[in-house]
Amino acid sequence: MDQAEARTRLLDAAERLFYERGIQAVGVDQIRTASGVSLKRLYQVFPSKSDLVLAYLQRRDTRWLASLTGYADARPAGDERILAVFDWLHAWFGEPDFRGCAFVNAYGELGATDPAAAEAVRAHKGALRDYLGGLLRLAGGPQSLLDPVFLLAEGAMTTAAITGSPEVALRARDATAALLASAAPAAA
Repeated sequence: MDQAEARTRLLDAAERLFYERGIQAVGVDQIRTASGVSLKRLYQVFPSKSDLVLAYLQRRDTRWLASLTGYADARPAGDERILAVFDWLHAWFGEPDFRGCAFVNAYGELGATDPAAAEAVRAHKGALRDYLGGLLRLAGGPQSLLDPVFLLAEGAMTTAAITGSPEVALRARDATAALLASAAPAAA
């Protein structure tokens, strides 16, 4: 098995186990077993668990944002594209393996002790905020709505994880629609 295949198998196993059980609850031996990669090769690819966690967060960031933006960007430009973010969240929250935001979960576990993981979480949240800001600009909406819309998305993620209800995304969507409608006369 070459290094690229070992890396993929390790990250696949780590992503599934970390998201399902938590980063601190999963040991390197569990990842080794689940991936079928030898311990020696694991440490050649990821010299420490922290390196593996960082790679997991970076890969998840790329995949998560690509899925969200692919969905939303396929909608008509304007308010519909902003609201599509919440439709995507609703679908994600309804997945049987939904366990909340992997980044919030990682920050809760490691934010105080792993500066690289904390920075990866901040970068992910910053990218989401930037994306929402871009959607607002394209829609002609005021940037003063950026923080409220971002907080509605973030709050929906946390609330859905705690309540187990995907419907919170629709309530956040409704609130975002009301914000956009209230700002429309000011923008015109």
